[in-house]
Amino acid sequence: MAKTKKVGSAGRYGVRYGRKTKEAVRKIEELQKQKHVCPVCKKKSVKRIAAGIWQCKTCKAKFAGPAYVPKKVEVKFDEL
Repeated sequence: MAKTKKVGSAGRYGVRYGRKTKEAVRKIEELQKQKHVCPVCKKKSVKRIAAGIWQCKTCKAKFAGPAYVPKKVEVKFDEL
């Protein structure tokens, strides 16, 4: 995969689509590929496994959320 200094992972698009669009794609991809805080065990080990599906690598909790960055979800075990 082609990477450039300015657009990072969006360098795979080459000269197509313009600079601003590629910068937006780069920012979104950086956010979605980093590890996030788990709403269950509070560890920074949540990875995106598909669009809107997130899984914690530590406690194996799987939950749905937004496509790019999971929101902080309040989990109440008393109601279960």
